[in-house]
Amino acid sequence: MISIEKATEDDVELLSQIAKQTFLESHGNCAKPEDVNQYISEKYNPYVFKKELSDKKNIYHILYYDGQAAGYSKIILNAPFPNSNMAAITKLERLYLLKDFYDLKLGSMLFEFNTRLARENDQRGIWLYVWTENQRAVDFYNTCGFTIIGSYDFQISETHSNPNHQMFLKLQ
Repeated sequence: MISIEKATEDDVELLSQIAKQTFLESHGNCAKPEDVNQYISEKYNPYVFKKELSDKKNIYHILYYDGQAAGYSKIILNAPFPNSNMAAITKLERLYLLKDFYDLKLGSMLFEFNTRLARENDQRGIWLYVWTENQRAVDFYNTCGFTIIGSYDFQISETHSNPNHQMFLKLQ
């Protein structure tokens, strides 16, 4: 059984746990371990999630598989992307699955859920950043119809950043 549920402030501990683990699984080798550990402790703690969930623009969902949390997503509606004057665009800020669930096609289900949500809110497109060395994610977004439209340096620490693709998907 698969379900996707909107996250609430009651889910901050779970979101923090999933976020840390999925970031380590997908980006754990993107920088020195101390930089990665500092990043996840600053960005993926319950306090940060509580603050983000209190802001109505941040929409988090948790994907469950057989009652077990398998991944999560975060979108922001009406988030114009840099170097564009397009309106009604959604930013897909996070879409992560735990590694144990990779082969179940749950990422596609979570992505389709968020795409449907964007369409229901009259969004004209979706944009995101993805680490250029995360080939699995780049291939996933290419398969979903995204195109690379730019680049972005994602800051991990004061001394380290990673090159990211900026990608865009026009919604029909």
